[in-house]
Order: sequence, then structure tokens, then C-alpha cells
Amino acid sequence: MAISQPLTNKKHDDVRLTHVELSRMRIRPVSKAGMKASAAVAVLVLVSIIWSMAGNPNMEWGVVGEYLFASLTLKGVLVTLYLTVASLLIGIVGGVLVAVMRLSGNPVLYNIAGLYIGLFRGTPLLVQIIFWGYMGALFKNVELGIPFTGITFFSVPTNQLISPVVAAILALGLNEVAYACEIIRGGIIGVDKGQTEAAYSVGMPPRRTMLRIVLPQAMRTVIPALGNEVITMLKMTSLVSVIAGADLLTNLQNVYSQTYQVIPLLIVASIWYCGLSAILSVPQGYLERRFGRGHESGGDR
Repeated sequence: MAISQPLTNKKHDDVRLTHVELSRMRIRPVSKAGMKASAAVAVLVLVSIIWSMAGNPNMEWGVVGEYLFASLTLKGVLVTLYLTVASLLIGIVGGVLVAVMRLSGNPVLYNIAGLYIGLFRGTPLLVQIIFWGYMGALFKNVELGIPFTGITFFSVPTNQLISPVVAAILALGLNEVAYACEIIRGGIIGVDKGQTEAAYSVGMPPRRTMLRIVLPQAMRTVIPALGNEVITMLKMTSLVSVIAGADLLTNLQNVYSQTYQVIPLLIVASIWYCGLSAILSVPQGYLERRFGRGHESGGDR
């Protein structure tokens, strides 16, 4: 009679053998020498750059300190902030409107929105600023009346109505509409369609559904992108210097065009742009946390 061999679990033996081998292995931490060396080199390069700039007599730090809080600089900062806020308001309100048109089932509204986006995203912002700044060369007067009848109720010279600041707001704001539209449209598309269907099922009209249900949920993904647009818009205001928009860079350019102190005055402008960007990042972070509640990693537990 044959003696049966004891059954063995080959797979289990392999696993047990692997564990034994692992227990005998010496675990060595990953060497951090390369990381420490890279960090040391980076710090050395950074310190060298700062030292070379701080000790360079051409930086003229005395001039930087003189104009950093000068009245003309502060006036330019206020105009820059005004242009940023006004342009963003136009961009966000217009962006919502154009985004709704772009999502509309009406082919006329859809194509008009597409044409608008293509026009303003397809031409450089600098060209648009110059175009609005020289609008008086295209239309001598801005008139309001009944078309094709010659009857005019209101007429004013274009250069009187569209000042450099107004031209800057129109150029920046209308350009921002095209970009804000795509950001908002992407946020709306990202909202689950079931939310809209649920609102319709309880009798909520489309307009109220968009305002009360869809847009608040879309803000979670819209806010970070719009926050970047705020910083971008702040820096884009410097382009209005080509039409003497009285912003920060324009005022400083007027100074260094006479004193030839280009580098120190550009440093003044850079310090203010960096500082304002840091300040504007604070409300962005707050809004991101506000609209992102319930969607953080803790919500997946």
C-alpha cells in the first residue's frame, strides 16, 4: 500500500520563505547626501544672486527707497487696483452671461458667444488696449439715436467719453469676459447633471436652478482658476502704459524717462506688483476653503 505524501501549500511556502528572507535583510535608509548637496547648491546660488544685487551700485537702493512710497507711486497703485477690480467685475458678470449663452440650446446665442470668445482670445490684449485708446480715430463721436433715420438724441466726442482709464477698463474687462466665460463654463459642465434634474423635478425653473443650484457648486472649481485670473489681471494692467493709463508703471515710466533711473524704478514697480499679488492671494485662499468645504480629503473617510 502506497504511503500518501503530506499535502503542502507551495504558494504558502514561497510566501513564508520570502518573509524569512526579508527578515534577514538589512534595511538601509535611502541616502540623502544628494538631496543635501542639491539644497546647498541652491542656497549658495540664491545667496550669490541676492548678494550681487544688493551690492550692485547700479541698483541705486536710495532711489528705490525714495520712490517706493512717493505720492505718484501710491496714486499709480490706486489706479492699478481700480483697473483690476473694475475689469474683473466686468469679466465675471460678462463671463457668466456668455457662458450661459455658450451652453444654450439656441444656435444663435451659441454662435454669437463663440464668435465673441474667438475674437477676444484670438487678438493680443495689447492690440485691444491700443484699439480702445485710439477709438476716436475710428468714430469721432459717440451717438445715441434711431438707426437709419438720422435722428440723434445724444452725441459726445469719442475722445472726451473714452479717456485712457475708460479705454483700459473696456479693453481689460471685455478681454477678461472671454477667459472667465470658459472658466465658468468648465465649472458648470463639471456639476453633476443629476443636480439639475433633481431641481427640475421639484418644479424649480431653469434660471433659478442655475443661480441657486448649479453656480454655487461650480464655484468650487471656478474659484482657483479665477484667483489666478485676478493675479494675471493685476499684472496685465501694466500694459495700459502704452496709452498713458495713469497706472503704477505709467507714473514710474514718466519719471525714469526724465531721470534715466530705469532699473531702480522698475524695482519699485516689481516690489508693488509682488506685494499686491500676495495680498490678493489671501481672499483667494479663503474663498477656496469656503466653497471647498465637504470636498476635502476628510470627506472621503
